[in-house]
Amino acid sequence: MSAISQTLRTVFRCALLCMLFGTFAPVYAQTRALTYAGVNLSGAEFASSKKPGVLNKDYMYASASDYTYFAGVGMNTIRLPVLWERLQPSARGELDPAQLALVRQAVARAKASGMYLVLDIHNYGKYYGYKIGGDQVSNATFADLWRRLALVFPSDNAVIFGLMNEPNGVSASGWAGTAQAAIDAIRATGANNLILVPGALWTGAHSWYSPTNDGYSNATALVSIYDPLNRYAFEVHQYLDADSSGTSNVCVSATIGVERLRSFTDWLRTNHKRGFLGEFGTGNNPVCNEALRGMLRYIDANADVWSGWTWWAAGSWWNVSYEYSVQPNEDGTDRPQMSILSPQAVHATRAIL
Repeated sequence: MSAISQTLRTVFRCALLCMLFGTFAPVYAQTRALTYAGVNLSGAEFASSKKPGVLNKDYMYASASDYTYFAGVGMNTIRLPVLWERLQPSARGELDPAQLALVRQAVARAKASGMYLVLDIHNYGKYYGYKIGGDQVSNATFADLWRRLALVFPSDNAVIFGLMNEPNGVSASGWAGTAQAAIDAIRATGANNLILVPGALWTGAHSWYSPTNDGYSNATALVSIYDPLNRYAFEVHQYLDADSSGTSNVCVSATIGVERLRSFTDWLRTNHKRGFLGEFGTGNNPVCNEALRGMLRYIDANADVWSGWTWWAAGSWWNVSYEYSVQPNEDGTDRPQMSILSPQAVHATRAIL
């Protein structure tokens, strides 16, 4: 059994439902506590080379019990990775009805568990392998996707728009234009959903000041991003292995989590911006566990500029040997990192309780 009792899980779930549907004052008015704490729920983005692929053979969407479990351990946010090509098979075409129904179902499951859902287009800045902003895939094509999604989930406080997962191979200034086009398209529909804006270079917090091939960094190119509603945050990802790739279970040091977030956090504060840690993960060992605790405490201590976090990853199709997975074991017991994540999630989102 989880360290959190069933009674407390029920309390958390009820409180989160009340928050989402209006009993409590909007949590974004709170300035000294995080709003979002949760996990990436993988599966819908799997077998990305198979487009569209076969549901429940090549890819899957998480069951309702997964949402219930993560709400029960104190989390209130699911980041749902999905493939653009499955949602919109033809550029500027209609959204696929079957795929859209699955996304709607995921949103409904999140809401039923009192959770937010981040709709994450998990395409690395590409569509059918072509970079956005080039001759094959224009910024207008990308903006069209988000215009259509905004019309499906207009002003739904529970649905957060994650513009793109880890853009790479594009310039910072070029990506800034792409992101701005999507923001403009969303707001033109009248939707007021929170928007998460990533940077180039895989949107690494550690590389926020690193120049891309145009000589600009995310720090310089994205500072001019404009949202008339000011309802956006910059999404970064940060892993704690040697190359920040999240492919090793070895963390650099017990303090590396804080060290890799510090310059980005300072940038947020200097420029009056907000941040969201969309992906992070570690292996289960003493050094990584200490680094993870420090990282989460640092984000919580800087909640004036941080909105929240979602751990990578969960989902029933991950191999049990994958150390980053926090999908519960078959007997329902928690994975090791949950002993750190769960209490921190409860503490981080205390403003809603």
